[in-house]
Amino acid sequence: MDAEFSRPLAVGRIPARGMETVVEASDEECRRLARRFGIPGLRDLSCRYRLAPGQDGEVLAEGWLTAHVTQECVVSLEAFEDVLAESFTVRCIPAERFREDDEIDPFSIDEVPYDRDSIDLGELAAEELSLALDPYPHKPGCEIPAEFAGSEDAEPEETVRRQPFSALAELKKKQN
Repeated sequence: MDAEFSRPLAVGRIPARGMETVVEASDEECRRLARRFGIPGLRDLSCRYRLAPGQDGEVLAEGWLTAHVTQECVVSLEAFEDVLAESFTVRCIPAERFREDDEIDPFSIDEVPYDRDSIDLGELAAEELSLALDPYPHKPGCEIPAEFAGSEDAEPEETVRRQPFSALAELKKKQN
């Protein structure tokens, strides 16, 4: 299957001093990405990159991503518009040298592999967009109905929970 948004860049074309470039998704690419991410809509996806070559084929990529998204509110199920603006930094590493660590350092720069001497800046932007999307989007001003919202002064569930046979014991008391 073809990538929904592909903008390959040959690593050898990145000058030693680095470079800046911008990738933008077409309307059709935005529609395909929206389907991929399960959201009602996506438009105006753009990502500006600053790329700096490193040792042994590594490339440091700083990105600034913007997009208009249509999401569905998890409370009201209404569609609403939102604007995403995210920045990120990743280290692109040749796939043959990429190692998946068992222990992830949350403060280290993310590393992503690339194949065949080419970094796909479109797919990299798509992956960063997927990370920026709220998994539980709320339409602005939409509140969780009181009957479903937990109250701060409610007792912990463990103390409220009834014992399995307490209803039978109460029934037995009523019969006597």
